Amino acid sequence: MKEFELIRRYFTDQPVTRKDVVMGIGDDCALIDNGGDSYVAITTDTLVAGVHFPKETSPRAIGHKAVAVNLSDLAAMGAVPSWISIAITLPAINEHWLQEFTQGIFELTEYYNVQLIGGDTTQGPLSITITAQGMVAKDKVLYRSGAKNGDYVFVTNTIGDAGLALAAINGDIHLSEKDFESVKRKLDFPKPQVLVAQMVREFATAAIDVSDGLLADLHHLCEASALGINLDLDNVPLSDVLVNNVSKEQALRLALTSGDDYQLIFTVSATNKVAVETAMTHAAVDYTCLGQLNPSKQINLFFEGEAFEVASNGFQHFS
Repeated sequence: MKEFELIRRYFTDQPVTRKDVVMGIGDDCALIDNGGDSYVAITTDTLVAGVHFPKETSPRAIGHKAVAVNLSDLAAMGAVPSWISIAITLPAINEHWLQEFTQGIFELTEYYNVQLIGGDTTQGPLSITITAQGMVAKDKVLYRSGAKNGDYVFVTNTIGDAGLALAAINGDIHLSEKDFESVKRKLDFPKPQVLVAQMVREFATAAIDVSDGLLADLHHLCEASALGINLDLDNVPLSDVLVNNVSKEQALRLALTSGDDYQLIFTVSATNKVAVETAMTHAAVDYTCLGQLNPSKQINLFFEGEAFEVASNGFQHFS
């Protein structure tokens, strides 16, 4: 049993269904109707040492990433982040470690005007759980299920550098010091696409963030919208560092399955394609159009005109 099957089997069916829950399990955030013009968007993520970050990761990077992955979920729904709470389990109290860890947290919360409002501290193996909340206008929510046949699929920036950093850390790939520092920064200090999401939600029909791998998250969106795509892998945006250090095929496999990029996938109707491209260009945001959705309910991969196979869609716990 893998992560998503576990969720469906044991947590989806429940005895209580509240009228104020607009979206429960099944998207990047839950949505709560508090009676105003906006929904409250809520998401929770846990980071465990040795699973979500290498144990030698700096405490500042751990604090940054713990917040960033939650803000990325809020961005995927088009929500503006507002509050976080933190539950942290520590092996022992280390004041220097905590000073750097909270620096990483507060650098990001200050930038996005987010307040830490509470949480819990316990002793044990290092893990951090953050619940983040934000607000999104009721008519601007970006659901995974909102895409339509013929919509264009976009992704921000480049994909696969975090996976390259992990491969280097694990000893699978050798990188120069300069290249390693470049990709390791993307692994340690991901940039949630909060501001981009505020812009594209005026045009987008659906969205999801890239956390488990481009292929896995594109699959989640297509499954929720009951659509498919023929993906020409020449369209997948790869950094110079990635393509200069591994073969094109290996670079694509990292981009498709490694995860930890926290970029934004979003879909746009043909009517709004030019408008969103113009907005992204004016905002100096790098973006790539991956193709158009179709009714096949399948994701078919092609590279240099031939079918392309990967061993797995992306990261899943318990897989």
